[in-house]
Amino acid sequence: MDFRVAFDFEIEFSNGGGLKGWDFRLDIEGDSISDAELSDYIVQDLRLLMVGSVKILNKRILQERHKRAAAAVKPVLRVPESKKSGIIDLSPVVRDGQATYPGLPAPSFKDFLSHEDSRGRYVDGVTFQIGRIEMMANSGTSLDAPYHRFPDADDVASFPLSRVVDLDGVVVRLNGMRSRPIEPQALMAVSSQFAGRAVLIETGFSSRWGTPSYFVNHPFLTAGAATYLRDQGVVLVGIDSLNVDDTDDPSRPAHSILLAANIPVVESLVDLQKLPSSGFRFSAAPVRAEGMGAFPVRAWARISG
Repeated sequence: MDFRVAFDFEIEFSNGGGLKGWDFRLDIEGDSISDAELSDYIVQDLRLLMVGSVKILNKRILQERHKRAAAAVKPVLRVPESKKSGIIDLSPVVRDGQATYPGLPAPSFKDFLSHEDSRGRYVDGVTFQIGRIEMMANSGTSLDAPYHRFPDADDVASFPLSRVVDLDGVVVRLNGMRSRPIEPQALMAVSSQFAGRAVLIETGFSSRWGTPSYFVNHPFLTAGAATYLRDQGVVLVGIDSLNVDDTDDPSRPAHSILLAANIPVVESLVDLQKLPSSGFRFSAAPVRAEGMGAFPVRAWARISG
């Protein structure tokens, strides 16, 4: 015997506006479904992006034959013709003296040996520059390995390269969101694409890079969103803002949940708008530095031809 659920709903979007429906009907397995499960179901079924909240009203269970095939075909996200090949750089330029994280020292790039000072050390006309760098390990685009949060876990030197290089990727587009927290509902529309992939979250916040406003009121993942990504089987999470966590929350739930599951985190990405929604390979390789929980990376994506 088949069952369906009939209900009214009200959906508010995080970038403004909303959607209402009445006497909406969906096939369900079994003869019951909770409001929370139904909220997730409708967001995924309608492939709604940037969902802020969902209210379920007047829910009824009906004994009706299912209207759909047993297994739905997953949507194919097509790559625009203009973006079918090439390498896209996803890291900003890090400059001497420019702060990249609030409260931490700015990077310092100096000459240990300049071209001018190296004259006379080699044959006439041959000079070299050797630089000296002093910077925090999370300057610019950086990767967090599990050791960043857990003292007995893998650092950036021991974390497998296969977990951070040449990963199949998907972008979740949340540009224009009006609230800072990213909840699970905002991710569900494309969650069928998550398993085994690097999930890059585009909020548009990277447009503030290099300005003081980059350090305040940044978007972040809630504990529920981090748990949802983990449970969907993602292999890496990236975001184009300062931190995957709310920096005002000392419990750091997103880092704790993701890194405990050996899911690396890449922060301060840029130019995610240049990527297709899928059909690219993502890489973010740090120096193999022993004893480091985080390290700057040059992140890039190779778009499939």
